[in-house]
Amino acid sequence: MPSCGKKFLGRVFLCLLFVIAATNAFALDKKVSSGLTHYIMGVVYEDLGDIDAAVEEYKSALRSDSQSPLIHLNLAATLVKKNNFEQAIDELKIAAKLDPEAIEPHAILAILYTSQDKLDLAASEYEAALKNASKLQPKNIEIYKSLASIYLQQGKYKDAEATYRLVIEIAPKDAEVHFHLASVYYDLKNKEAAEKELKKAIELKPDYHEALNFLGYYYVEEERNLGQAEAMINKALTLDPNNGAYIDSLGWFYFKKGKVNEALKELERASALLADPTIYDHLGDVYLKLGDKENAKLNWQKSLQMDAKQDKIKEKLDKLTK
Repeated sequence: MPSCGKKFLGRVFLCLLFVIAATNAFALDKKVSSGLTHYIMGVVYEDLGDIDAAVEEYKSALRSDSQSPLIHLNLAATLVKKNNFEQAIDELKIAAKLDPEAIEPHAILAILYTSQDKLDLAASEYEAALKNASKLQPKNIEIYKSLASIYLQQGKYKDAEATYRLVIEIAPKDAEVHFHLASVYYDLKNKEAAEKELKKAIELKPDYHEALNFLGYYYVEEERNLGQAEAMINKALTLDPNNGAYIDSLGWFYFKKGKVNEALKELERASALLADPTIYDHLGDVYLKLGDKENAKLNWQKSLQMDAKQDKIKEKLDKLTK
């Protein structure tokens, strides 16, 4: 007999044992016993690839036990295999409501919403899944990192800050978390706190080129500690020589130092490696400094096409036009 046949008989035998055991265990509640029997048969059919039969068994199980989150979850999973996403979503919502601390319903909902390009709903479900996961594994910093990333996508910077601070309490020597917390503080306009966290990240990981470039660029923007800024940016480029963002930082450093031609060379090189609104904004400033208003205008327009919410660039264009 082929091995697959042996496996099939083994599954059927085990399921029969489960059914018999369930019948004995729930002899005083035939309704629950019937629900369990249908649930087990649904699992068997699903395992054998007979999705239609599995769906019918899970539905029969729910008629006996409509308050079981597990049956709703399994039914949703089989409906997903049939590409019946709307009904699957309904079942997953019921499963999540019946078991508020469950992870799986929220995780699957997040995946389904992502596939439908409903990104806000997906983010909310990922958030719920990660919150529940953190209750089960309160010391698992990867869960908190993922949760903080969701908060950043949602623009919930204060929640992201609190979550990263919690990770630092658990793992104070995690350089990556200090770096991401610095990014949050930078977005919150708390630049002193951002600088402190970047320094800590570099202290913990001296070759952390992302942090080196970030702090170097910050100093260039602030027009202070320019010697340190140059050293940090060049070290970052030594570690990652074709990084467009780092080359942009070097070009912007040259611009701040009045080395306009060197700045143009580096920023053009950066734009060839990375299409980024900040790089085009910097190029616009350099071209204007060189008296090339047409190229300044073109680069600022490119920047706005990528990010239309840049009021400062709009002001530059208006001033240039007038």
